[in-house]
Amino acid sequence: MYKDNNQKKKLIDIKKISKPKVKFWVIGGILAILLLMSFYTIGAGERGVLLTFGKPSMDAVGEGLHVKFPFAQKIKKMDVKTQKYETDASAASKDLQVVSTKIAVNYHLLPETVPDLYKDIGIGYSDRIIQPSVQEVVKASTAQFTAEELITRRPEVKEKIKDLLLERLKIRGIVIEDISITNFDFSETFNSAIESKVTAEQLKLKAERDLERIKIEKEQIITQAQAEAESLRLQKQEITPDLIKLRQIEVQRLAIEKWDGILPQVTGGAMPFIDIRSSDTIDEV
Repeated sequence: MYKDNNQKKKLIDIKKISKPKVKFWVIGGILAILLLMSFYTIGAGERGVLLTFGKPSMDAVGEGLHVKFPFAQKIKKMDVKTQKYETDASAASKDLQVVSTKIAVNYHLLPETVPDLYKDIGIGYSDRIIQPSVQEVVKASTAQFTAEELITRRPEVKEKIKDLLLERLKIRGIVIEDISITNFDFSETFNSAIESKVTAEQLKLKAERDLERIKIEKEQIITQAQAEAESLRLQKQEITPDLIKLRQIEVQRLAIEKWDGILPQVTGGAMPFIDIRSSDTIDEV
């Protein structure tokens, strides 16, 4: 009995001693949690919107370490770096052709207008603002061009869409950096018509080139014939009796130079006569 009483006293003493320690650790833990909840950081390329009991502050919180009141204040972070939004859009061209396209938009938020954007739109601004704006701008832009012009004047179409989108979104603090039209797709009937037209133009171009080549070859033949005719005419003008006689003498001299001095044993007719005197006379002349 005595031992049991001693053990009970010891347990009571331990409980009395440990109670303050438990309270200390509990309070210390709560304070540590509150302290940790009092600090927050805003990363690079971000801005924060500080909410006090749900009411947003109109001053955007910059990058770095900051302090807030636990439970009373919360922080909402928003990305102000360049972001990409991509969506499909369908519209009608000026000549009433159905056009399906894919648009990629590069944009960023103005850091100083982040609180206003959060207050008016919230975090889901891309689906609430950018997506419907892209759809409307694409419809308004493609309606000013024919289906064929959407292909041949693509850079102009791109700039038109970019300018309209920039004007529409800048009032919300969203800056459009660039857009890309990654694809233009038309109906199968229109694609077949375009393909047939392109083929016809290619055949026409080939025929024109062939005709031009034939004309050039004809002109070359005519020019060559004229040159040959002119050459013959000039040669005829230069042929005189003296020139003919001179050519005959040259032939005779060549024959003498080749003769070995032996007369043929059998001849079929008169022996050729070479007039040396006439040759000498012409030489003297």
